[in-house]
Amino acid sequence: MKSKGKAWSLMMLMIMVVIVSSACTSGSKPAAGTTPAPSPAPAASAAKHGNNLVVAINANFITLDPHNTSDTHSITAARTMYEGLMGFDDNMQVTPALAESYKISPDGLVYTFTLKQNVKFHDGTEFNAEAVKANFDRILDQKNNLRFRKNFLNVNKIETPDPKTVIFTLSQPYNAFLNKLAMALIISPKALKDYGADISKHPVGTGPYKFKEWVQGDRLVVDKNPDYRQQGIPKVDSVTFKPVPENGSRIAMLKTGEADFIYPMPTEQVAQVKGQSDIVVDTIDSTIVRYITLNTMKKPFDDVKVRQAINYAIDKNAYVKVVKSGLGAKLDSTMSSKTQYYSKQTGYDYDVNKAKQLLADAGYPNGFQAEIWGENDSETMKGMQFIQQQLALVGIKLDVKSMEGATLSDQINAAKTPQEAKIQMWNVSWSPSSNDADGATRGLFSSTMFPPAGSNTAYYKNDNVDKWIEDANKAIDSAQAKSIYADIQKAIWADAPWAFLGVDQVISGKRSNIDGVKVMPDGSIRVANAAVK
Repeated sequence: MKSKGKAWSLMMLMIMVVIVSSACTSGSKPAAGTTPAPSPAPAASAAKHGNNLVVAINANFITLDPHNTSDTHSITAARTMYEGLMGFDDNMQVTPALAESYKISPDGLVYTFTLKQNVKFHDGTEFNAEAVKANFDRILDQKNNLRFRKNFLNVNKIETPDPKTVIFTLSQPYNAFLNKLAMALIISPKALKDYGADISKHPVGTGPYKFKEWVQGDRLVVDKNPDYRQQGIPKVDSVTFKPVPENGSRIAMLKTGEADFIYPMPTEQVAQVKGQSDIVVDTIDSTIVRYITLNTMKKPFDDVKVRQAINYAIDKNAYVKVVKSGLGAKLDSTMSSKTQYYSKQTGYDYDVNKAKQLLADAGYPNGFQAEIWGENDSETMKGMQFIQQQLALVGIKLDVKSMEGATLSDQINAAKTPQEAKIQMWNVSWSPSSNDADGATRGLFSSTMFPPAGSNTAYYKNDNVDKWIEDANKAIDSAQAKSIYADIQKAIWADAPWAFLGVDQVISGKRSNIDGVKVMPDGSIRVANAAVK
């Protein structure tokens, strides 16, 4: 444990950081919606890309296989080239996409879809019922070990009575089924046959853009699909996504015009660009939650008192001020208030003395040493350093280890059993891209979802929670589902398999001559309607 004098000095330094950060953001927080700047543009002229769009993001894509995605950026990439039977509107509400219409049987077991006609994949293959079945046969084949398989385990039968009709029969009701279908994007059956496991390098869908090239770590380029089914879309000739983890570099690209659109917009830079008339900042509330998973099967995190102590030891309001420049909110449940069936929880207010007492009760009066993992982007690094400072005040000494996203994913998923897992703490964010409560719960807290099957990196197991997750998904009545999800959130909150941190505001920046690019509440970027004025 640090000496009293050192601990006091560290505490004062942390408080000063909070005060300075608060002062810097005071009066500069953008209102929800668009915040154009009124003052004149700088003398330097922006770089031009013609009728092409350049988007700078903060991390690499992990995969272009739409059936095996879990990170938001990979989902963004997939949605430029692929579509599902269902899709999402701008408010993340489920709406038909490749399906013309659908109907659900009264018992919630049979879903019948009528498909859109005269739709072709980028390789000229016709979209029809057999193409849909080929995709779901692939997803459900256990040998393929695809992430999306877990979403469709209750599909009992898929029938294609004619080319424009697909019928899914479920073994039990699943109230998130339409949301999951919106995530299951449809690949050309010819491409599946030609490329097999290599389909991630050769994406072929029906979407507004066609794959051109992917240079991992440098760029992904998609070109306009001139035969897209919606007339007048897309409006730009190409979109180039560039991973730029360092915040300063990303904002510099926006200022010079090297990038037309950046996400996320570094929160500490919002005030700097607010005065430029050629840059627009967009802000919306999100479903993205920030947290630290605590490996409940490893000492000392196997003790609930230790996990609760960590929650009391972190000042969540200061986290939002320091790490997010005040552009966010304290996380008060297992999910964002914007997510289906959210239920607010209370407790874990900042209390260093309570944290120390809990650690002492657990047998760690002097704290302990641990390792925290996270990606190597600027904001995640800043967050881990903040957590390191906070926990040092109660004697917990953290070794911060940052990695590139793909490397981190490999490290986590290399463990085939909980006993093999090396992960202790992971600073991460999550958003249910399917925008349903199941997407915010099952993959993170079900004991069937330990890596590599899912994202339960806390290795959390609660028999009641496991049962309730199943019960909630079988509930046809929404009031019943809401009640069950309230019980789930209450139990997980008490068990504290996470250090619950914050909820993001989604902040993006764009050049003023760009229209139609939108960050969704889940953090994915929609470019189908992108236009250069």
